[in-house]
Amino acid sequence: MVTLTLITLTPYRRHDEIKGVLIMADITRRFGWRHLRSAPTAHIRHHKRGKLAHDGQGLSFWYRSLSAALSEVPVDDRELAMAFHARTADFQDVTVQATVTYRISDPAEAANRLDFSVDPDTGSWRGAPLEQIATLLTETAQQHTLDVLARTPLAAALVDGVASVRERVATGLAAEPRLPATGIDVVAVRVVAIRPEAEVERALRTPAREQIQQEADRATYERRAVAVERERAIAENELASQIELARREEQLVDQRGTNARREAEEKAAADGVRTEAEAARKVRLARAEAEAARETGGARAEAQAAWLRVHGEVDPATLHALAATRLAENLPRIESLTLSPDVLTGLLAKLGRPEGGAGA
Repeated sequence: MVTLTLITLTPYRRHDEIKGVLIMADITRRFGWRHLRSAPTAHIRHHKRGKLAHDGQGLSFWYRSLSAALSEVPVDDRELAMAFHARTADFQDVTVQATVTYRISDPAEAANRLDFSVDPDTGSWRGAPLEQIATLLTETAQQHTLDVLARTPLAAALVDGVASVRERVATGLAAEPRLPATGIDVVAVRVVAIRPEAEVERALRTPAREQIQQEADRATYERRAVAVERERAIAENELASQIELARREEQLVDQRGTNARREAEEKAAADGVRTEAEAARKVRLARAEAEAARETGGARAEAQAAWLRVHGEVDPATLHALAATRLAENLPRIESLTLSPDVLTGLLAKLGRPEGGAGA
């Protein structure tokens, strides 16, 4: 027969928060016993019936809650951020932001001076030891900061106040007797900022902003001046280019005129040569035509003279017959011709009339 037993474990995790209570140790319950498991950065002190049973870091052990007294002291480096107000030598309020890094180097002494006890059932701190340490460090740092800034004007505090406050706070915390008595070592001190009130900060920013604005305006004016100078150079280059272009256009016009004049002169010379050649040709042609006309006229005159000589030697009747023949050749065609007896008688009488009588 096998019996199964269900065991409910209720763990408490480190740094968990239950109902506003900070839980440090991991504790597990089982059959009335408790098991504690601590972190390597936590120093555990376990007293059993008034005697120290366990003492060390990263312990893990079983115990009974009714007879156990537990203390857990963190030994890791811890950052404590603080911010407080102070007043400078010229009665100006400033806000100082700083960070102090500390560690508990002697856990036994710290457990004896502060309440680091934890509840054996829940593992939560019963007191607020870290708050006590924070209050001690903050008040000590604030005291030394007030001493420094009370003798420093606002302007000097804003310029060199961070370094001077850091040195003074580090020296003051190192000389504080309560810290080594509690087992606390200060590892580092950092001053983040020293800031005046909002109105004073705006007033201080105004000259710087005006100067920055003036520098920006000066840079703008210089940039505009450079731009104007470049535009002027570009305009001058364009003007020079236009002048050179106009000069070359003038040369081109002159060259074109010279070329046109030379072309006209050559054309006129060619026209003159052509005109002279044409005139000479016409003269020669006219001379040839005149010579031909003269020769033709001579030939016609000779032919006319010969014709006249021939007609002068022929009798009148023959001439009349030739004239009638030529006239008949030149007259239009006559289809029919009617001659009356009177016309025919007269014509025959003329034809039969002797040549001597006709002359009479």
